[in-house]
Amino acid sequence: MSTSEGGLVTLPAVQRPKPTWEHASVLHHEPIGDRYRALRLQAPKIATTAQAGQFVMLTVARNGETAPALPRPMAVYRRDPEAGTLDVLYGVVGDGTRKLAGFQPGEEMLVVGPLGRGFTIDSHVHSVLLLGRGIGTCSLTTVAQDNAARGVDTIAVTSARHHGALIGAQAYREFGAKAVYEVTDEAGTSSPDALFATLTEDWDQQPPQLILVCGSQRLTTLAAELAQRWPAALQVSLEAHMACGLGYCHGCASGARSEGEESPLICTDGPVFGWRFNGAGDVA
Repeated sequence: MSTSEGGLVTLPAVQRPKPTWEHASVLHHEPIGDRYRALRLQAPKIATTAQAGQFVMLTVARNGETAPALPRPMAVYRRDPEAGTLDVLYGVVGDGTRKLAGFQPGEEMLVVGPLGRGFTIDSHVHSVLLLGRGIGTCSLTTVAQDNAARGVDTIAVTSARHHGALIGAQAYREFGAKAVYEVTDEAGTSSPDALFATLTEDWDQQPPQLILVCGSQRLTTLAAELAQRWPAALQVSLEAHMACGLGYCHGCASGARSEGEESPLICTDGPVFGWRFNGAGDVA
């Protein structure tokens, strides 16, 4: 399988909800699998407006505490506008997320959102392929949630090192995905070559019109190969450490192509970007 040449590009501006803040109550907080935790927050203003692919900033310091000083960016894993709730999944990897893991039901935390540019699914699209690796899958699940409401087919791949680290499959099935692939390094099913063979065998005759990917450079390369083969539009969600999430600090440059001196920011111009193939126009 050859590598597709190309790169990230900023997608056209779209209308997005105005960010707000809430002192959100913790409703549920529990382990998921062997390395993640699931957090449900009562945050009706954000849950009502959040678009697929957007994120929130969670302040980990409790009232009266000064550290950790910086909030943590988290993808919106799912939202329920009627109940006013939003869910995030995260891994405990440092001091901030260890602090976050200590929040108990009934406590409150400051949440800012929804933030960033989400995914765009045009009205003519009737089938979407989602490719997610690890915690990157959390940026894609709300797409399946919206697809279910619009009658758009979802084909979903969730990838991890081993079965206990897989996330998202249950949500995809709950949202009526047409097919869900759970692939792992342990089983030898997650490599780009193996996935390319599986997906082309299953979908060459009825290929999706749009591919969305997050969580792995290898998956992005695979997505570009599939987008050229079928052909399909391609959008890529990037993950990054952030200090503000609002574009003030300029600390999360994306590396995407830009006419200016600074590349677009993941927090405001992204996290979702399009993909341009060299010499072949835009796929976005």
